[in-house]
Amino acid sequence: MATTRIATGEWHGSLTEGSGRVTLESSGLGGFDVTWASRAEQPEGRTSPEELIAAAHSACFSMALSGGLTKAGHPPDVLRTRAEVDFQPGQGITGVRLFVSGEVPGLDAEGFAAAAEAAKAGCPVSKALAAVPITLTIG
Repeated sequence: MATTRIATGEWHGSLTEGSGRVTLESSGLGGFDVTWASRAEQPEGRTSPEELIAAAHSACFSMALSGGLTKAGHPPDVLRTRAEVDFQPGQGITGVRLFVSGEVPGLDAEGFAAAAEAAKAGCPVSKALAAVPITLTIG
């Protein structure tokens, strides 16, 4: 069954001087302030589209890896994923770096690496971001 998730955004003013807010409507978890400075300079308590993409990618990748490991008979005890999304003003998103480690009983490092590469290729967010380079570091 397909699902639809909803977030809304509102922006006031010019790009560099204005400000906005994104709200996670489907979950009701609340809203987050955004500004150009939080995107291109320092967050200072605000988020950016790229940070939200990083959050989505780290969650999606972790879920894909857990699913693949479980299907192969090696459910993980824990997976830790960090996603870094690079934004270059004037160019856009220029790259994504995924870092993963985990505790998976009965699985060696080679098996974990193979499962992580498969999760990177199969994760829906990875597929959506296929226009930019995505690297994976295991450790």
